[in-house]
Amino acid sequence: MTEDHLSGWRSVLKYDPVPSLLNSGNEAIVAQTKQQLLDDVTVDPRRMWTRPVVLRLLRKQTGNGSWRYARRTARVRMAEDYDQIETYRVLRELVEKYGLTNQHGSMVRAAEFVFGRQTEAGDIRGIYGTQYTPNYTAGLLELLIKAGYQDDWRVEKCFRWLLEYRQEDGAWAIPLRTVGAKFTRKLMTTRTIEPMRSRPSSWLVTGVVLRAFAAHPRYRSSPEARAAGDFLKTMLFKKDNYRDRGSPNYWTSFTYPFWFTDLLSAMDSLSFLGFEKDDPQISNGLAWFMENQRKDGTWGLRQLRSGGDTDVQLWSALAICRVLKRLDR
Repeated sequence: MTEDHLSGWRSVLKYDPVPSLLNSGNEAIVAQTKQQLLDDVTVDPRRMWTRPVVLRLLRKQTGNGSWRYARRTARVRMAEDYDQIETYRVLRELVEKYGLTNQHGSMVRAAEFVFGRQTEAGDIRGIYGTQYTPNYTAGLLELLIKAGYQDDWRVEKCFRWLLEYRQEDGAWAIPLRTVGAKFTRKLMTTRTIEPMRSRPSSWLVTGVVLRAFAAHPRYRSSPEARAAGDFLKTMLFKKDNYRDRGSPNYWTSFTYPFWFTDLLSAMDSLSFLGFEKDDPQISNGLAWFMENQRKDGTWGLRQLRSGGDTDVQLWSALAICRVLKRLDR
């Protein structure tokens, strides 16, 4: 189907992605397509909570609400912290694909595990040992907000910490990187390194942090989020200021559900923060997706990690469609 036959948010595309999503055979993708793209109010997201894949994940939850990391090593982090990152990995699946909220007991237990890793200062620590991790703090915060914790006082405490630990340019970086330090086992168990705030921000970290702001109905409209969004959009297709994303190619290396920052995750956040599709930098980002669409309406994105999900390209296509619809306002 050519763009001449399409209307609304689909009019910018050469091919209609909706038929491929509706015919995917994946009940969760079909349900989200109907609800989020076609505005079908009869869809009940809670039906996904009893799917076999969800039940398999829930059976592996431990008594303290976490998921245990299966391949433990003593390379850098302690086992407990690996469990925290495994919990993050699983929650991405449960929240983003299957819509689990705090109406489900397993989500409540998982949230208490995560909040139990919150420091007095407000950040969620442990994945980088004793070091600050604004990216994982915000990544976990995003999922908690989407699961229904947007009004929890511990979420507010997290946001206050994120706002306090910005760089002078108004966005974020890993504090350890701003002083030129490397991730080592010894460093993970020593004093917490304070950031050198005069150093530039990182698009990798800023993109992840902005996902939490974009998810929150109040913070997405804050001037701080807008300022950080201005930084992020100017960095599209550029190398990062730090070694972790030293090549522009990382912008077009994707993961769904989102993990690190890529072009899709950045456009998703920016579409929530009030940026318009005719903004030159937003338009440039959208153009990449327009140019790389396949004839079946989906995209053959280079995936950094899929978690074994054979439908990852369809999930990514759904996420692209949500961005296009959001920007068509």
